[in-house]
Amino acid sequence: MSPVVEMKNVQKNFGALQVLKGIDLTVDAGEVVAIIGQSGSGKSTALRCLDRLETIEGGELRVCGHALHDRKVDLARLRQDVGIVFQSYNLFPHMTAAENVMLALRLVKKKPFAEARTVAEAVLTRVGLADRMDMYPEQLSGGQQQRVAIARGLALAPKLMLFDEVTSALDPQLTTEVLKVIEQVARDGMTMVLVTHEMDFARKVANRVVYMHKGRVNVDGPASVLDAPPTAELADFLKSA
Repeated sequence: MSPVVEMKNVQKNFGALQVLKGIDLTVDAGEVVAIIGQSGSGKSTALRCLDRLETIEGGELRVCGHALHDRKVDLARLRQDVGIVFQSYNLFPHMTAAENVMLALRLVKKKPFAEARTVAEAVLTRVGLADRMDMYPEQLSGGQQQRVAIARGLALAPKLMLFDEVTSALDPQLTTEVLKVIEQVARDGMTMVLVTHEMDFARKVANRVVYMHKGRVNVDGPASVLDAPPTAELADFLKSA
C-alpha cells in the first residue's frame, strides 16, 4: 500500500531564501505525525506544500497518489483528498456554521442541498456543535469557530487532514476543547499531519514526531523522543518550548 505522504529531497525557496533544504518524510495511512520546531524552521511551509498551497523547487512530493511536483496536478481532485485547517478559522461571516460546512459539498462534490445538510449535521455533531449549526461565526467562541473549520475539513471525507497551529490563537480553555476534537478524529483512524507547539498533545496523540531545524528534518521518531531527545538541537528546543 502506497504511503499517504511521500516527500523525497523536497526543496522550497522564497526568493533567495531556501526554506526547505531537502526534506524526506513518509506518512502511512492511519498515522498521526506532529511536526514541531522553532519559528522559521520550515514546518508550516512543509505542511502547506502537502496541499499545494506552496509549490516546490526541487525533489518529489506525492500526497494521496497525486504527484505535487508535477505542475499539471489536478488541484480540485487533490483537495477532495486533503483537508486543511489553519490557525485563522477562515469562516464566511455571512454564513451559518452549517452553511460554511455545506459550501464545499455543494460546489466541489455537487451534492444536493438536503444531502449536504445531512453531512453537515453529522460532522458538526461529531465536533460537538449539533446545537450551534444555525449560528453565525460572530455568535460562536473562537474554539467553536475552529471546530466548525475542522468539521468543514471532515465533510469531504478526506484521506488526509492537515492542521497548522490550530490552537495558537486560542486561550488555554478553548485550546483544550479543540485538541479534544482533534484527538477524537485521530482515534477514529484519520491520517493526520499537525504542526503544533503543544508538546503534551504531541506526546499523547502523535505516533511520530518530526523535529525540524533550519529547513531540515533533525529528528523523526516515536513520540518518546520528546522525553529522551536524541539530538542536542531537539534538547535545546524542548528546554524553551
